[in-house]
Amino acid sequence: MAIVMRPEPFARDIDRLFNSFFGSSEQQQRFVPAVDLVEEGDHYVLRADLPGLAEDDVSIEVQDNNLTISGVRRLEQRTEQDAYWRIERSYGHFSRSLGIPEGIDPDGITARFENGVLEVRVPKPAERKPRRVSIGVGNGEPRAVEGTASERPASDSGAARA
Repeated sequence: MAIVMRPEPFARDIDRLFNSFFGSSEQQQRFVPAVDLVEEGDHYVLRADLPGLAEDDVSIEVQDNNLTISGVRRLEQRTEQDAYWRIERSYGHFSRSLGIPEGIDPDGITARFENGVLEVRVPKPAERKPRRVSIGVGNGEPRAVEGTASERPASDSGAARA
């Protein structure tokens, strides 16, 4: 005698079917936009798919080396005449945060929203260059100190022979 087990995806489909008739958990689905992050020349470019959203539904913030995109996708208003058999599009509040490198100028970040795609351009930080520090001597005037690692102080040479 063979034992037949229902595959897990089939069980989930049956649950969804019953939920669509008897009070759905579909209404509690979370909307999580798909995001791509690519490096293009001197910018990092983030693209997020936000179909059906307007510019006013989305917010972009930069804080503590994190870029956060948040917003809300609203459920379309239903009328008494609408007969819904299934609702698959998710909705609700969303928030996506991505770490960004230190040294990025937040004022240089730009965003564009077109055809349901949000594009955020983040300029790469300027390369950090070493800086020479001057040392003040005696009267407080800075003076550069120069020398090589192979030089020994005069008092050190006599102590080494004894």
